[in-house]
Formats: sequence, C-alpha cells, structure tokens
Amino acid sequence: MGRRWRDGRGTLVVRPGREDSGSVSVPLEIAASYRARTKGLLGRDAVVGALLLSPANSVHTFRMRIPIDVAYLDRHLRVIAVRTMKPGRLGLPRLRARHVLEAEAGAMEGWGLGVGAEVEVGVRV
Repeated sequence: MGRRWRDGRGTLVVRPGREDSGSVSVPLEIAASYRARTKGLLGRDAVVGALLLSPANSVHTFRMRIPIDVAYLDRHLRVIAVRTMKPGRLGLPRLRARHVLEAEAGAMEGWGLGVGAEVEVGVRV
C-alpha cells in the first residue's frame, strides 16, 4: 500500500475521527524528492496550509524561523503522533511513520488533527 507522490501542490483533507466533527480541507504542498524534502520549510516566515514530506519518519527544525506542528503518519495516512517543535530542535524518528506533515504551530489543533485522525491527499494535476 505504498504511496508515491511527486513534488507539487494539492489538498489535505483531515478527518478528525470524532463523530461530531466534519472534515477540514487545507492547501497542501508536497515534498517527495530528496531536494524538496531537504529544503522543507527552511527560510520561510509563514506556512499556508501544510507541507507533506514523503517518505519521512523524522524532521529537524535547525535554521527554521518559526515553531511548527509536526504530525507523523503511518502507511495508511493515520496520525500516530503530533508534536510542536521550536526552531533548533531534532525530532526523534518514529518507527511506524512513513510520512510527515508540517504546519505552523497551532494549526493542527485548529484542524482537529490529533492521534488517530486520518488524512487524505488530493493532488492537483
């Protein structure tokens, strides 16, 4: 069930996993190549929506300007952990993680994205 994306843009649909809340759609940037994953959010002062790093199971925030939310996704695009990281930190690798989502600190809570939530990636062609 491996997923392979190309660098580009799309939409992230968050399904919080709670029956009382509907899904949320946010703009998504996809970083699938080594070069795009390495650059990530470096040098940015803001993030519109989210950035998907794939494949990835850990991140760092060295040389970043802003704190970020980081969500680790398993191969089924289910959230297995969420952390907020300040600049200059090294995140521990997550063994079951296959993809990582990054967004501005506080954004994921607003989307209802927490452990157990499922996401869907829509790619623009």
